[in-house]
Amino acid sequence: MNIRRWNNVKNELFKNKFALLALITLIIFTAASVFAFLSPFDPNKMSVMDRLQSPSGGHIFGTDDYGRDYFTRALYGGRVSLAVGFLSMAVAVIVGTAVGTISGYFGGWIDNLLMRFVEVLMSIPSFFLMLLLNAYMKPGITTLVLIIGLMTWMEIARIVRSETLSVKEREYVMYAKASGQSSFFIIFKHIVPNIASTIIIAGTLNIATAILMESSLSFLGLGVQQPNSSWGSMLNNAQGYIGDVWHLTLFPGFLILLTVLSFNVLGNVLRVAFEPKGQKQ
Repeated sequence: MNIRRWNNVKNELFKNKFALLALITLIIFTAASVFAFLSPFDPNKMSVMDRLQSPSGGHIFGTDDYGRDYFTRALYGGRVSLAVGFLSMAVAVIVGTAVGTISGYFGGWIDNLLMRFVEVLMSIPSFFLMLLLNAYMKPGITTLVLIIGLMTWMEIARIVRSETLSVKEREYVMYAKASGQSSFFIIFKHIVPNIASTIIIAGTLNIATAILMESSLSFLGLGVQQPNSSWGSMLNNAQGYIGDVWHLTLFPGFLILLTVLSFNVLGNVLRVAFEPKGQKQ
């Protein structure tokens, strides 16, 4: 990717105030999660005398049903949700890029085999498959990352394959073939760098999907286990108090909403910036 494309990204960000706000929101959430240890409260320390307090100066998000500071738990929960989102995206991008480039570059029976395999996987309800796999695997962040990453790479593979079919017909790729360079060297030296913008866009949108999936699994009690927290598990714990203690559901739900919305807005900005022809006239 050249400097011009990144200048397009910068211009789009400053032209689109919602996109700039989304970027600032993600930076704040990420920084707050990274520096969660600066909070004066222990996220897992219980205090029965302080349970279910409303938001106040001492506890700005209030406390949960065990008297734990809800703001601190939200910070540490953000670590889990964002980490799962980014790491799952990395798994999905690596697998999807590998399958998509190999399928598009070699074509023929390899392309048919890989694409039929992708279509079979896409025909299976991924969320129910994730529930099944998670039920038989040890709960934890590593399990979540692997399950979500391996269930969300298929769309990336299809997009990458489409781009590879176009790039492999360009002159520099034809010259590399004629000069005797190996197929895998051509893929990683010439094709992947030239479709990097498409991969970045797909990966950005994939983060939002991964965060939603992690939140859904944790909400069902199949994600991060107590005493640790994620935004989804906080919603799960709060469902028994939804009618009486409003802050227990509001804060984690709002954090999930803002994070997912911000990633989707940034993904759209990257699409417009990297593919100017796709802009509305």
